[in-house]
Amino acid sequence: MRSISLALFVLLALPALAATPEELSAWDALYARRGDAAAVKQLDEALQKALAATPEDYEVLWRAARLRQWQADGTSDSKAKKSLGKQTWELGDRARKVAPERVEGQYFAALGIGGYSQAVGIVTALGEGLEGKYNERLDAALKIDPMYERGGPLLAKGRYYYELPWPKRDLKKSASFYQKAIAKHPEQLRAWLFLAETLLADGEEKQAHEAILKVTQGSVGYDPAEGQRVQGWAKKVQAAIEEELK
Repeated sequence: MRSISLALFVLLALPALAATPEELSAWDALYARRGDAAAVKQLDEALQKALAATPEDYEVLWRAARLRQWQADGTSDSKAKKSLGKQTWELGDRARKVAPERVEGQYFAALGIGGYSQAVGIVTALGEGLEGKYNERLDAALKIDPMYERGGPLLAKGRYYYELPWPKRDLKKSASFYQKAIAKHPEQLRAWLFLAETLLADGEEKQAHEAILKVTQGSVGYDPAEGQRVQGWAKKVQAAIEEELK
């Protein structure tokens, strides 16, 4: 009886095995197919199971945050965006606690705060003191790897300056961050979309029209799910630009 108890104790004391390279590769392949709801469901279930087994595995944590960010980014329901944004933020923070020197945790934690802030309203988020928390994480990501996710941290910083209320809003500075990302990754359709919106808001309709055509006529081959989502959003922006050009 004592030997059985001792064996059980030894098993419980052993650290949980981290995700294998094969599992990580399979999850990334599912994420690449995230335009398919079935792939998202399968990935979500796999990551939740992995999180339960190894709650401090960095590779699992940031991938779970990435998936929640994709879901938050794609919903127009403020209640869902608030919940998904908070989950992204929390998973990102758990990841950055494990490996603060890695970009993924810092980046997705910042995006989670951004999504949460959009859901509750930017003015409310500023009142909750989230601006400093957002910039702390995003600035860390920018310092580690500004070109992560084809300039993702640069886009997030540009969007920050775009969405701030007056007098904090700075459209010129917003555009400059998108242009830095585009210089390195001209295939990045989200950068062109954000640039078009910023130029339109800044009264540069002709330049905005040139930028939006880069989206509508661009290839989605670099990331089909992302590209198709952005091209869907671009229709409304293009209509707004063309209305201003009349």
